[in-house]
Amino acid sequence: MSTRDFIEKDYYGALGVPQDADAAAIKKAYRKLATELHPDKNPGNTEAEARFKDVSEAYDVLSDPKRRGEYDDARRLFGAGGAGARAGFPGGFPGAGPGGQPFDLGDLFGAAGAGAGAGAGARGAGGLGDILGGLFGGAGGGARARSQAASGPARGQDVETEATLSFDEAVLGVTVPLRMQSPGSCPTCAGSGAKPGTSPHTCPVCQGAGVTSRSQGAFAFSEPCRNCRGSGQVVDDPCPTCAGSGITSQTRTITVRIPSGVKDGQRIRLPGKGAPGRRGGPAGDLFVVVHVSDHSLFGRKGDDLTLTVPITFPEAALGTTLTVPTLDGTVSLKVPAGTASGRTLRVRGRGAPGKGRAGDLLVTVEIAVPARLTPAQRKAVESLAEEMHEDPRPQITAAVRAGGEG
Repeated sequence: MSTRDFIEKDYYGALGVPQDADAAAIKKAYRKLATELHPDKNPGNTEAEARFKDVSEAYDVLSDPKRRGEYDDARRLFGAGGAGARAGFPGGFPGAGPGGQPFDLGDLFGAAGAGAGAGAGARGAGGLGDILGGLFGGAGGGARARSQAASGPARGQDVETEATLSFDEAVLGVTVPLRMQSPGSCPTCAGSGAKPGTSPHTCPVCQGAGVTSRSQGAFAFSEPCRNCRGSGQVVDDPCPTCAGSGITSQTRTITVRIPSGVKDGQRIRLPGKGAPGRRGGPAGDLFVVVHVSDHSLFGRKGDDLTLTVPITFPEAALGTTLTVPTLDGTVSLKVPAGTASGRTLRVRGRGAPGKGRAGDLLVTVEIAVPARLTPAQRKAVESLAEEMHEDPRPQITAAVRAGGEG
C-alpha cells in the first residue's frame, strides 16, 4: 500500500459506510459487497472484478485499527483524498509550478519549518519525512533510516529447533548438544558476497544510500535502489559459494544448557544463539521446543511429581513405613494405621525444581488385592472376616432395607 493510495483512495466510499462507522458496520458492509461482487458469481465481468478488488483493499485497511488510524490521519492532513486534496488549491498544491508541475513536498515543509524556527535554531516542522514518518512508516527521514538499515549491520535470523529429553533430564536439567542447519555468514567470502580477493563497491546509482527517489504527480517517493537491491553495495565478481548473497546454509553443533524443571512443549529462548548477524550485526536468538518422554513410575503435575505405590491390607490396617524412590535417591514414608486405599501422602521438597522452592512428591497408596489365594491364605482371610463383623457400609445397608420394606 503506497502513500498515494492512502491519500487518493476513498475506502469509506468503496464500502459505502460513513467515516465514523464502527468495526461491525464495516465488516457487515464488506461481507455484503464481497458476496455480490465475488468473481465466482460474476464470471467474465471485469467491472465487478475491479470493484471486488477495491472493496477487499478497503476492508484490509479499515478493519485494522492501526492502519485505519494512519489512513484517517493522512486524509485529515491532505484533505479528503484525490481531487479533494487539491480542491482548495486550483492548479495543484501551493508552490506548484506553472501547469501543476510536480515538486517535492519535503521542500515545502522543510522551508516552512526553517522560516518559523530559524531564530530558535530549529527547523520547526522538521520536513515532510518527520510528518509522514508516523503515518506511513516514513518518507524523507524514514527513507533515510531505511537506507541506513539496508546498508548497515543487520541482526541475524531467529532459529527454532526441538529437543527430546527423558523425564529425569527435564526435571533435573541437562546439557545437550544440538545439531542444526541455519543461515550463516558465508565462510568463503566472510559474508561480503564478493569473490575472495575482491570487495564490493558503493552503488553508483544511489551513492550507497540503498534508496532512490522519484516524482509522481505532486509527490516524491522513495524506493529501494534496483541496481543494488537496497544494500548500497554492488558486487561485480560474486562469491562462487554463496552466489553473492553472503549467506549459506550451515550445519553446526552447539551445546545448550536446559534448565531444571522444564515442561513438555515449553519453548526456551537462548539469546544470541541463533543465526549470525550480517555486516557485523548481532546474532539472532535460538528457540528450543522441549519434548519430554514419559516415565515408567513418575507422573507430573506442575512442579509436583506423582507416584502410585501398592500396599497390602495389613500394611494399610496396621500402618507401616515404606521406602519409595525419588528422581535423586530414595525417601522413607510413614503410612499411618487405618490408611484408606487411594489416600495421597505428601513428601515435601522432593518434586521438580521450581521458582523459589521445589515441588513435592505426591505418593498415592492403593491396597493390592491378590487375584488368587492359597488355601492357607483363604482360611486366614475367612477367619479375619468372621472377626471383622462390623458393617463397613451402614448407610448403603439401611437404604437397601428401606427399599425392601417398601
